[in-house]
Amino acid sequence: MNILITSASKRLARHLAAELDAEHDVRLTDREDAPGAQSFTLCDLNHDEATNELVRGIDVVVHFGELDSSLSVSGQLDDAMRCTYNLLWAASEEKIPRLIYLNSLSVMGRHDESYAVTERWKPAPTTETSDLGYHLGEFVCREFARENKIDVISLRLGELVWDHGEASSSALYPEDAVQAVQKALIAEVSDGYAGSSSNWNVFHIQSAVPNARFLTAAAEQGLGYQPSPR
Repeated sequence: MNILITSASKRLARHLAAELDAEHDVRLTDREDAPGAQSFTLCDLNHDEATNELVRGIDVVVHFGELDSSLSVSGQLDDAMRCTYNLLWAASEEKIPRLIYLNSLSVMGRHDESYAVTERWKPAPTTETSDLGYHLGEFVCREFARENKIDVISLRLGELVWDHGEASSSALYPEDAVQAVQKALIAEVSDGYAGSSSNWNVFHIQSAVPNARFLTAAAEQGLGYQPSPR
């Protein structure tokens, strides 16, 4: 399978690429001014032929919703909306069958922490730019999927914990993040498990930590995701 991963300068993107490379042909991309840009394909995801060329021949795009905090607020939100739109437009034009949007459970951040939140709950992001960026990027993805232009799976990831130390109630260990993406690459989700159409699905992804805040039953049923026991 030919896989394109955006935001290649991010740690999780590189980790995903390393884990997927054994079984897939993985291509990494990022902005032209991204750190380590010489190591991967450069594309600013504008509405032009360069973005079409970037996705041409790809089977699945893995797109990061995480924003670059070094940019201005307007620059970050531009990435979240316009660049995501351009990527989806190019992918739909090139007949790419699926895009996996790596979102964050922070879009549910204003719900009371004592509640066990599922995908059926409406997003409730804070006004932090990072949270709004995730939410707006997911909104763009959802509209493309609902127009049947491309199959989109949004994985709302928990708080990444790289060292397996003390974890929050929404913690996500890297191996579980990788597993979720691996499952989403090939999952048959035509029933629209957590969305309103067969082309749009949302899954909450976190590890099996004590007092887990977010339920992963939909991901377990729809993707075959099995969080590692702790």
